[in-house]
Amino acid sequence: MEGRKLQVAGGSTYLVSLPKRWVLNAGLKAGDTLFLETEVDGSVSVRPHSNDKPVVRRKVFEERGVEAREHLLRKLIGAYISGYGLIEVRFSPDRGVFVRRVAREFCRLAIGPEVIEEGRHSLVIQDLSDPSELSSEKCLRRMHLIVRAMLEDSIRALKTSGASLAHEVAQRDQDVDRLYWMVAKQFNLAHTSPSLVGDSRLGLAAHSHRLVAKLLERIGDHAERIAGTFATIGDGKTLDPKLYKELEVACASAIAILDKAFSTLVAGDIDGANEAIDARVQHQKLIDALAHRVANKKGEELLALGIVVDSLGRTASYAADIAEQAINLAVLWEPPTTEAAHA
Repeated sequence: MEGRKLQVAGGSTYLVSLPKRWVLNAGLKAGDTLFLETEVDGSVSVRPHSNDKPVVRRKVFEERGVEAREHLLRKLIGAYISGYGLIEVRFSPDRGVFVRRVAREFCRLAIGPEVIEEGRHSLVIQDLSDPSELSSEKCLRRMHLIVRAMLEDSIRALKTSGASLAHEVAQRDQDVDRLYWMVAKQFNLAHTSPSLVGDSRLGLAAHSHRLVAKLLERIGDHAERIAGTFATIGDGKTLDPKLYKELEVACASAIAILDKAFSTLVAGDIDGANEAIDARVQHQKLIDALAHRVANKKGEELLALGIVVDSLGRTASYAADIAEQAINLAVLWEPPTTEAAHA
């Protein structure tokens, strides 16, 4: 941050100079019109374009012939999350098939991107999603429903020898990832496009939503880990009924904490959020008992059961973290306390 002195011209007009680098980066010249907007906190935003004509940001990548599929895909996802509306990939003709294949895979994985231009040396992807149609709140609600169902099905698959059910859990994890990227993108848009955030508290709320989305995404990962043990302890093998029942109880406990945490996030219920956090103490007793039960197993069965128990424990921890974010948001939106209230 740098300070600039306010000057008076003509007795009634106040002037302040603009940073030269900002003017050049914005492509401005003498005589161009700037747009000023007073924010709720009393600050003034200076923009090179009117809010009525939002600027679509463009990111250009040069594919130099040595890119691995995962590397290019990660860069495309990174540009998407960063809020670029247009992503251009330039490449040599012999790499066209590879780039087009990765670009189409990216468009299938994320919400909104579509290839709109293709040439011999480049292609352009445009993000066609509308944040107003799929808000971060809607994404979080959908993520919550998906991951809780994934947890239930991952445990059920171990008992029913349901290979297809275990596989479906892994498939649904991709849906969770897509929604997480959307929330992360909206968080970045809120900070790169200030006009999208009228109230400064909305920016802080977007930060909490991104954190909650990441926690839900991690819970989805652990549900996938549990489903991944199917080949070892669920593929036609007999799991001790008593042990399976204890796993069911621990899973139900983790889901109960998750449901409680998410409902308090939506309702702004601080007391309920504290109850969800406190419930981890009892849940940890279930996890400790399970850990003791599986300690006498051997080989691959021990490793697989250890993964299940560990994931159920971590799921409750992430759910408690969501409850903490619920408290943060509830406090953020509470009406400020006035001096008169203390009198």
